[in-house]
Amino acid sequence: MNENFDYISASLNTQIKDPTPFANMDPFTKSWDELKGLNGIDNNFRRRTSRSITKVASESPAYLDSASATPSGDDSKSKQINPGTVYRNGYGLFDVITPPYNMYELANFYDTNFANHAAIDAKVENVVGLGYRFDITDRTMLSFEMSDDEGRVERARNRIERAKIMLRDWLEDLNDDDSFTTTMEKVYTDLQSTGNGFLEVGRKVNGEIGYLGHIPATTIRVRRLKDGFVQIIGSKMVYFRNFGARNANPITSDGRPNEIIHLKQYSPLNTFYGIPDILSAMPSLIGDQLASQYNIDYFENKAVPRYVITVKGAKLSADAEDKMFRFLQTGLKSQSHRTLYIPLPGDTDNNKVEFKMEPIENGIQEGSFKEYRKQNRDDILIAHQVPISKLGGSDSSGIAAAISQDRTFKEQVSRPAQRYLEKMVNKIVKEKTDILELKFNELTLTDEIAQSQILERYVKTQVMTPNEAREKLDLPQRSDGDTPFVMSPRQATDARADLAGNRQRDTERTNNNSDSPSTIAGRNPQGEGRSST
Repeated sequence: MNENFDYISASLNTQIKDPTPFANMDPFTKSWDELKGLNGIDNNFRRRTSRSITKVASESPAYLDSASATPSGDDSKSKQINPGTVYRNGYGLFDVITPPYNMYELANFYDTNFANHAAIDAKVENVVGLGYRFDITDRTMLSFEMSDDEGRVERARNRIERAKIMLRDWLEDLNDDDSFTTTMEKVYTDLQSTGNGFLEVGRKVNGEIGYLGHIPATTIRVRRLKDGFVQIIGSKMVYFRNFGARNANPITSDGRPNEIIHLKQYSPLNTFYGIPDILSAMPSLIGDQLASQYNIDYFENKAVPRYVITVKGAKLSADAEDKMFRFLQTGLKSQSHRTLYIPLPGDTDNNKVEFKMEPIENGIQEGSFKEYRKQNRDDILIAHQVPISKLGGSDSSGIAAAISQDRTFKEQVSRPAQRYLEKMVNKIVKEKTDILELKFNELTLTDEIAQSQILERYVKTQVMTPNEAREKLDLPQRSDGDTPFVMSPRQATDARADLAGNRQRDTERTNNNSDSPSTIAGRNPQGEGRSST
């Protein structure tokens, strides 16, 4: 096992020291010579930047790359790099902040690590994937309760029911390709993968919202002055305002830039970008990938275990040694069964030739780092605060433990995340109405039968009105649903019996009765004699 950890240590050191392959994917790291041809850059901005670059080059030619620098042989000016100069790459040119971690590499971990992928998908489905609804705001509900005009309240409720339908249709029509739920799933996947999610809002000429969509987080950078965002893809660059802002476009020629709602996971070390949960378990994630690669290398390069070869009483020829070496080095790779022929000299009267080829590992080979990979998986799930039961795993001790884990997940992870998203999304809804607010459907910990019993008890005991119960079920309001439910004398008697447990004892006695035909069919009416059955 020591060699296993040596492999992990060497691979981890190599990965840390060597430049990441994702560094070249960031278009903001390019020079001005590569960026000045981007489509969308305002001509005034292009000329102003070019003049600044030329000025910097004349004052300090060594600042530029050797390919673009043209210093004079007689130039005796200082060649030190001015730390205040910001024209080295796109981050300085467009005045955007460098993310604390490579966005592309963080996004890649979502695609390549099974535990990280499963944990993020579980959070996405339980936070935004269960759908949404529109609830009456507390202010509106209070006005209904304080009103004495029942007719006015009833008419208002009817209008609200129609407004819910219209608001849902409006929200779904803001994107022709994706539903609102799909859009939020993409945004929240980015938020969990990279720590940042971007929701794009487009407006019509009259200022009304006409588009709502998702922008990949890997392509967006935040402006240093927090007055907008910049996106570069291919040969095109786009500038976005903050949601609701009306500032001028400082970079591109777009006179009506779209707006962005920036969702981020807070980090005390950075006020511009968010940090994903997986970052705290990064050693476990990288170690799991390297351990997995070790097992793959084992099967690719060592499909048959290592051997010890001994030859006694003879010396192999150079051709025989070369043939055996090549067979062991390359002939056994990815081959289930191979035959090796080694020519040996014959026995003599005084010498007997012996050839032995003994395997060191001839048993069934288990995957290396089994416990280590399991611990890495648990570390990743702990970082996400996702229980194994949410992934369909078999490690949970039982149903009771799974329910307890689900309750903790809902209270500590799912619901707080929903409140944050609801606050951000309701900025859009408020531009349409202040009577309704969007709510994401919550993870249900009780089955439908138990939930119906809870609502029934609340309605019967006048804790809730029928309309409030119907709102929980996402059903339309009724005209008589605002009046508290009053039980009839028989219903009140049954309720008291249920509360005292009498009905439960009656049910138990009925269940314990004999299953004879007379019990099932009942007795014949009086005067008709004994039952024929």
